[in-house]
Amino acid sequence: MMKLFWVFGGFMGLMFCRQTYGIADWNVTQDEDLHYSEINVFGFRNGFSSTPLMVGLTLISGAAAKGAVCLDGTLPAYHIHRGYGSGANSWLIDLEGGGWCDTIRNCIYRKKTRRGSSAYMEKQIPFTGILSNKASENPDFFNWNRVKIRYCDGASFAGDSEIKAAQLHFRGQRIWKAAMEDLMSKGMRYANQALLSGCSAGAVATVLHCDEFREMFPGTTRVKCLSDAGLFLDAFDVSGSRTLRNMFRRVVNLQGAKKNLPWTCTNRLNPNLCFFPQHVIASVKTPLFLVNAAYDTWQIQASLAPPTADPSGRWNECKKNHARCTSRQINFFQSFRNQMLKAVSGFSRAGKNGLFINSCFSHCQTERQDTWFAQDSPHIGNKGIAKSVGNWYFDRVNIKAIDCPYPCDHSCHNLVFK
Repeated sequence: MMKLFWVFGGFMGLMFCRQTYGIADWNVTQDEDLHYSEINVFGFRNGFSSTPLMVGLTLISGAAAKGAVCLDGTLPAYHIHRGYGSGANSWLIDLEGGGWCDTIRNCIYRKKTRRGSSAYMEKQIPFTGILSNKASENPDFFNWNRVKIRYCDGASFAGDSEIKAAQLHFRGQRIWKAAMEDLMSKGMRYANQALLSGCSAGAVATVLHCDEFREMFPGTTRVKCLSDAGLFLDAFDVSGSRTLRNMFRRVVNLQGAKKNLPWTCTNRLNPNLCFFPQHVIASVKTPLFLVNAAYDTWQIQASLAPPTADPSGRWNECKKNHARCTSRQINFFQSFRNQMLKAVSGFSRAGKNGLFINSCFSHCQTERQDTWFAQDSPHIGNKGIAKSVGNWYFDRVNIKAIDCPYPCDHSCHNLVFK
């Protein structure tokens, strides 16, 4: 099992981290297998935040009757903290991430974890970053109704099939619908503002369901979507193969997701490719904002340089810590960044859309307090992520922020694995 450390960009930031906290203080354990798990960070330590709000788990009681169940057949769930004041009729729906399962074996393992069963989910989770209830930590959304929908299907809320012999339920699409119906009955139908967000696999789900979310509300409701670390690229790995394309193909086929992928993509491309947000974002009608690290650490470890593509282990040190990369390896990452910028070029031309692509080695930046909104948060120019998202959502400023290439950004909170 790997361990993970936060390292702040820039020499002074790194020295501060070592001298004040000791690097080990930023240790976070990583889930068991990068093949279908992701980094999940709830705690933070930046001298800025108080103890985070803990929010209890709510099971969706009517979901089973609709066939909307987790991998193991248990009820799906979410965490909700009610809004108040000016945010009483505003709703933020955040879709949890957590990788994918693409084989029967992986899904059987997954259904014995919080990623496949509500029986294993935490009874309370901290609401930080974009989910925080403090104006000092989340200036634009702190008093909204904020909901975290738990991820227990393994296909970004898109599958709809089952394997009875293995007692596997692939009902992500039904979970999505059941959660939305439940929340609409609890007041979301009266929303005058709504934002659908998600991190990683949850960000893929956000892109796939964005227009569906828009259609749930009257035209007078302001509805937008936010994808954080969801720009998974159909890129070649270090061996020249397409690790992620093969994995997504298995996910889509195993879980019966083809019929639930956006027709604006499937009517022109192989449906397996439509699980990649890069092929969907330009045709999403609803305003969409992309937050992404140009050197996404999940993709580096699980897609670009996985053990299957690097059996000799030449990339082991580099993918754990970018400071140990050779110039040739950094050039490979620069090529990956260029592919990302090309993938968003058409999307970014639409005035309704927004971008914040920083040149950091990171993954998921809206749910962590230290990267979302703190005194030393990552920034491009003079704007951090929270301000950029807020300015875009409320139409205060048109945000199309693309960072200069590594190593120019000294505000990054880079991830280093040990």
